[in-house]
Amino acid sequence: MTEEKKNQVIVVGHRNPDTDSICSAIAYARLKQALTGVEHIPCRAGMVNPETQHILEKFHIPVPELIEDVRTQVKDIEIRKTKGVRSNISLKKAWSLMKDLGVVTLPITQNNRLEGLITIGDIANSYMNVYDSAILSAACTQYVNIKETLEGNVVVGDEKAYFDKGKVLVAAANPDLMESYIEENDLVILGNRYESQLCAIEMSAGCIVVCDGAPVSMTIKKLAEAHQCTVISTPFDTFTASRLINQSMPIGYFMKTKRIISFDLEDYTDDIKDIMASKRHRDFPVLDKDGRYQGMISRRNLLGMKRKQVILVDHNERAQAVPGIESAEILEIIDHHRLGSLETISPVFFRNQPLGCTGTIVYQMYQEAGVEIGPEVAGLLCSAIVSDTLLYRSPTCTAMDKQVAEQLAEIVGIDTKQLAREMFAAGSNLKQKSEKDIFYQDYKVFDMDGTTVGISQISSMDGTELTEIKKRMQPFIEQMKNKHKVDMLFFMLTSILDESTEVLCDSTGGVQLLEQAFPGCKSLESAVTLQNVVSRKKQFVPALMMVMQS
Repeated sequence: MTEEKKNQVIVVGHRNPDTDSICSAIAYARLKQALTGVEHIPCRAGMVNPETQHILEKFHIPVPELIEDVRTQVKDIEIRKTKGVRSNISLKKAWSLMKDLGVVTLPITQNNRLEGLITIGDIANSYMNVYDSAILSAACTQYVNIKETLEGNVVVGDEKAYFDKGKVLVAAANPDLMESYIEENDLVILGNRYESQLCAIEMSAGCIVVCDGAPVSMTIKKLAEAHQCTVISTPFDTFTASRLINQSMPIGYFMKTKRIISFDLEDYTDDIKDIMASKRHRDFPVLDKDGRYQGMISRRNLLGMKRKQVILVDHNERAQAVPGIESAEILEIIDHHRLGSLETISPVFFRNQPLGCTGTIVYQMYQEAGVEIGPEVAGLLCSAIVSDTLLYRSPTCTAMDKQVAEQLAEIVGIDTKQLAREMFAAGSNLKQKSEKDIFYQDYKVFDMDGTTVGISQISSMDGTELTEIKKRMQPFIEQMKNKHKVDMLFFMLTSILDESTEVLCDSTGGVQLLEQAFPGCKSLESAVTLQNVVSRKKQFVPALMMVMQS
């Protein structure tokens, strides 16, 4: 893993993100990068809703990267960039590479695709095992390997050709006896005796290895060329040459090609550590999503792995955070909600203010740092405030939110009322959506004194649209309650113009809870109408929690 990759910080909002969550993440990532020089990547923990999509397109901002889990992955740990080798290099060369690199495993690749692995153990076994004299040709050994292993040179013949027929033998007898055991295509190791060299060539040997650095006469060279016999000269004596020659065999003959355990860059370390612990292998190859070889890892790499570094915006509850947050290193939390259930390993920078929008806090941080806000960021933050405060109608809205939004609108040169009409129109086009898409447009889970409560909310300026959606969503929320295994589930249909909310409940118990939380509310079957209630954060959730706690 490169140093650049290590220093990346993820800036992300809550699951099922709204406009504030997305826009604040983008704006804050830009601020942090400007202040620190470290790459901060704005991300999203869910699908972008139509309102937010409209804003991103309006200000020409790309949709942030989707991140579905922040657990540590293979790509986050130190990957040893052991270069892949060709399958036709010699055992001796592979051994030397391992010693130079300080590794016990070499990956064998072709066009950056993993073909196999060879270990020091495989090479040691090749030395210790007893092979017949035809093993060199059976392994289809290239003459260049023999030349390099014997530290010699090819006097006659093509070093790129292969010794693929015949056996290896040492010519220690006189020429008369040699004729009885040399066969066609054999490789013969011999000394400087002219008669022995001549005999081997005339018996149609495929190759002769002349030892002790003895000169090869012109006559022998011409005869070898005529008989298509390769001649290799080596400075080693006959004993040493015969001992070393098996080390010239290609590693492809000994490499492991079956049942290789490899990992993907995207694999989570939680998922692979048990596999690594259960196998005796020292090293494991890493591939990318397209199957290209990337490097090697071992169990030791897991000991020093670093968690993903994350900054959370617009939430501080574990149930709303991106999956795997408990395995990440949280650096900062920027939020405007109540304090939630999220725990951190070490102290973090935590900024929480009773404002209507996280975007307002981010604006303040730009001002405090003396960083200029350009039109793009101003447009994002203004949109976030308009969205979260329902154009200042929400009880969560403060004078600071309205002041900041209007100042940002001046930077961009837009009218907040016109912006609100565009945004809400884009976001309230719900008729063509499925029940699932509508439900997840803005769904959050809250822990209320040990009771798990799921709350989904939609807002629209069209009362007829809300009436039609209510009919569709009533039977759907029961399915969602079972799916998410929450104790209670509510679906809020908020009318922006009427400044009221109709709440669908999953059971009669939900209706009774709302009647206690909002005395005087109107209830009909499994639906409750709440006048002057538009904010889930400041009105709906606090009222429910008061009842739960009492």
